[in-house]
Amino acid sequence: MTVYIDPPAWPGHGRLWSHLVSDVSYDELHLFAADLGVPPRAFERDHYDLPSHRYADAVRAGAVEVSSREVVRLLYGAGLRRRKYIGR
Repeated sequence: MTVYIDPPAWPGHGRLWSHLVSDVSYDELHLFAADLGVPPRAFERDHYDLPSHRYADAVRAGAVEVSSREVVRLLYGAGLRRRKYIGR
């Protein structure tokens, strides 16, 4: 099982966030997140948003550190990228 995390560089709600993704399946990602204690509400379309204070926890649990650009490449390569729907 390989799950990836980008650096906490995304601002929101007064803190910085990382993205936690899988390059295999959502099931793998959900299992990793559950084992880490990440609440299901943190899942957004194709990734989990993880606050910066949990970054080291994810890495200790086995998440591989990659760039934000690599996160997107991994999602597209696995066919797991779900773009945000913007309705009219």
